[in-house]
Amino acid sequence: MPKYLIQATYTSEGVKGLLKEGASGRRAAVDQVVTGLGGTVESVYFAFGETDIVIIIDLPDPVSMAAISLAVKASGALHTQATPLLTTEEIDEAAHRQVPFRAPSA
Repeated sequence: MPKYLIQATYTSEGVKGLLKEGASGRRAAVDQVVTGLGGTVESVYFAFGETDIVIIIDLPDPVSMAAISLAVKASGALHTQATPLLTTEEIDEAAHRQVPFRAPSA
């Protein structure tokens, strides 16, 4: 299953919800969304600074990640960034594939 790193920053409304529900409540919400789409949550960490929460999840496909991203962003409670994560083996495979690319200046 594709793995994703999610980094999110709460808006002021999102922080109000976090204060009301607590971190456990937000973790439960993440679990419900991800498992509802056939995925799993590997880890959830809260932070402070520019990023408020860091999540690593596995999802069945990129469309599931897009669906989550759209729903979360539409709520207005978070600003998110999703980064696909690749294994060492996947990068090794990519490094051995032939790509017929020509640079614009070549």
